[in-house]
Amino acid sequence: MNRIIKHAVILAAGRGMRLAPLTDSLPKPMVTFQGATLIARGIAGLIQQLPSIHVTVGYKKAMLAQHVVELGAASVINTEGRGNAWWLYHTLLSHLDEPVVLLTCDNVMRLNFDLLEKSYFDLGAPPCMLVPVRPVAGLEGDFIFREGSRVTKLDRHSPSDIYCSGVQIINPARVRALTSPCEDFYGLWAQLMAQGLLQVSDVYPEKWFSIDTFEQLQRYAQVGL
Repeated sequence: MNRIIKHAVILAAGRGMRLAPLTDSLPKPMVTFQGATLIARGIAGLIQQLPSIHVTVGYKKAMLAQHVVELGAASVINTEGRGNAWWLYHTLLSHLDEPVVLLTCDNVMRLNFDLLEKSYFDLGAPPCMLVPVRPVAGLEGDFIFREGSRVTKLDRHSPSDIYCSGVQIINPARVRALTSPCEDFYGLWAQLMAQGLLQVSDVYPEKWFSIDTFEQLQRYAQVGL
């Protein structure tokens, strides 16, 4: 497969408090869903498409690091005590001057990577492109407001027709050059929006939901992809 995008980063460092008591003894990415851990499903969906999978770890990091390496992850990034965007400014991956697929460990989805890659380059390979999803009842999200493909506002409380899926394509080196170091993606996105550089794809996941609570874990247990 001659794909231009070679790397993916899965954000998996969080505590997962809303999945307690399961996460009292396990990191959230290792919670079992439909016969596999959440992170195993994520890696399995990526590794046939993208050769290098990187995973951020924090809570119960040793257990999770061993698990993802056994699943084929190329590297593990310790971000314990840091925000979800910290690695973009302070790790070797920050020097990658190429697009990277970024997603959260609780995403369960089916996504056409060929179409997603085409959308990214059709938009001129922006420093950051969000992948949207239609709002799903019972799942929270940051609503996206845009003019054409340019994102003008992100708001959790004012509804629009799309919101963030938790998937984006980002060029770490370009983002690092264009923004001041920050710990979280809200700060990063705000800086890019101010420069008119945050874009949104016209490609949506074919199926998508996220597992953030015990109720969602039960609700989607029988939903197939």
